[in-house]
Amino acid sequence: MSVAMGGRHMECAGRMGHMWGIPRKMMFMAAGAFAKTVANLLNTTTVHNANTLICLVRRRPPGVPLVTVSNHMSTLDDPVMWGFKGFPTSDATLGRWVLAAEDICFKNALLSYFFRLGKCIPITRGAGIHQEHMVEALEHLRNGEWLHTFPEGKVIQEDVPIRRLKWGTASLIVRSPITPIVLPIVHRGFEEIMPEKYLFGRRPPVPLCGKKIEIIVGEPIQFDLPSMKQMAIAMSRDWSPPLLGWPTIEEPTRLDEAAQRFLYGHISDQIRGVMERLRGKRL
Repeated sequence: MSVAMGGRHMECAGRMGHMWGIPRKMMFMAAGAFAKTVANLLNTTTVHNANTLICLVRRRPPGVPLVTVSNHMSTLDDPVMWGFKGFPTSDATLGRWVLAAEDICFKNALLSYFFRLGKCIPITRGAGIHQEHMVEALEHLRNGEWLHTFPEGKVIQEDVPIRRLKWGTASLIVRSPITPIVLPIVHRGFEEIMPEKYLFGRRPPVPLCGKKIEIIVGEPIQFDLPSMKQMAIAMSRDWSPPLLGWPTIEEPTRLDEAAQRFLYGHISDQIRGVMERLRGKRL
């Protein structure tokens, strides 16, 4: 079975009402127990500004979506980064949706079912911001839910400056019917728990223990989207490079592809700057 077919065939498992929600509840209980074991028993986790994240997950204004963004240091970042003490890791209703690499998490029907139950949305790397499942991510934002993204688009295990962000996250922020709360998070330590090249150039079979995890939660980033859209329209009038044929965003402000490119780049740069400042902090 192809990767894409596996993802499509398991879309039923991504619905809240799938088998009365029982498999999803069981999945989140198991994943939550695993995350808390790795984060708190096998390793030591320190979190800065945890209450901001917990409050936004539990008690943000009705109907307002939450978008969290973070760096990506290992295949265990999610779910283990949510396993710190006090976080409702096992609550499937409060749990995040997350954009997940289709070529890793949706290789076959079994994996597709597993990750769909875990509220993962398959994303094909390199397929652009208008691919099929970005519409699904937008629908969850429309419903006021929580979406997590790794906007660097790849695992980077070195302690280096935040790389240039992909525009997918910015496009979701702009296209969401209700502007989401955007919360930046930066972490370190996961690269030691699940190093990419450990045994014969491969990951270890189980998470390593005795390591220190640091998670730094920032403050919500404020975006004045109406003003930013007008600026993007004005600055894109002289756009000369070739375009890709993106659809125009009609409501509430008409944004052609050139304006979208300016806007997505500006938002991505702003998020990257905040994440880089968080990365410079030490707990």
